[in-house]
Amino acid sequence: MDIFDPHIHMTSRTTDDYAAMAAAGVRAVVEPAFWLGQPRTHVGTFEDYFDSLLGWEPYRAAQFGIQHHCALALNPKEANDERLAGVLDVLPRYLVKDRVVAVGEVGYDSMTPAEDKAFAVQLEYALAYDLPVLVHTPHRDKMTGTRRTLDVIRESGIAPERVLVDHLNEPTLPLVADSGCWMGMSVYPDTKMSVDRAVASLTRYGTDRLLVNSAADWGHSDPLTPSRTGEAMLGSGFRDEDVRRVLWENPVSFYGQSGRLELERPQPDAVAGPGNNSIKRGGE
Repeated sequence: MDIFDPHIHMTSRTTDDYAAMAAAGVRAVVEPAFWLGQPRTHVGTFEDYFDSLLGWEPYRAAQFGIQHHCALALNPKEANDERLAGVLDVLPRYLVKDRVVAVGEVGYDSMTPAEDKAFAVQLEYALAYDLPVLVHTPHRDKMTGTRRTLDVIRESGIAPERVLVDHLNEPTLPLVADSGCWMGMSVYPDTKMSVDRAVASLTRYGTDRLLVNSAADWGHSDPLTPSRTGEAMLGSGFRDEDVRRVLWENPVSFYGQSGRLELERPQPDAVAGPGNNSIKRGGE
């Protein structure tokens, strides 16, 4: 099966993960900007991070035949650090880059006034730069956070079909289903959605506007959960075309709204950005 993981943090993963993903059928990914675990203390660290998502990670992914795209943003958690407010000022010059297919992850972590401001500004950027938006729903008090998220989206004027609301669970899925936004389920061990729960949700809500992702990062996570979900779908009676719709066609349809998707098998040298030759070692 062909797989497009619409939310995975490959900065945190190894080349062995890329190899395993390619063997499982992963052909494309989107890597949203997120919290790296260690707090960043100045704007320049974000500039270096964004440059890495635009240059280094596409190069790494291309070695395994995977197209790498990114979504860029000041993430909700770090929006609360006043030292990083300037990230919102530098972000626009990155949103015009070719491999940026969305603004994200934006949304809420603790639902603070600083998060309100960052969320609103970045929705304005999505409108200004004609990009879709990937929204993070909070891990704590998810129901309240999701309702508040949908209110902010409505108030922003952005079309719901240009918004993907992610990390949904059984209580929040119907809220987003009724909103017209795309729905994302992160199949992530322990803290988010299991494979069985994801398949049950697909059985209940169908395959329209629903995406499955691994959200794999530096935590206890698994970059192969989309593949495992596809296999479980087939085992529970879904058709091949249903699996393809969820794991390939839906991500292509959503991120394709950016006009920047590259889906042909990449040639490694073609995506190597300036400075990427620094990986060459003696004898290579």
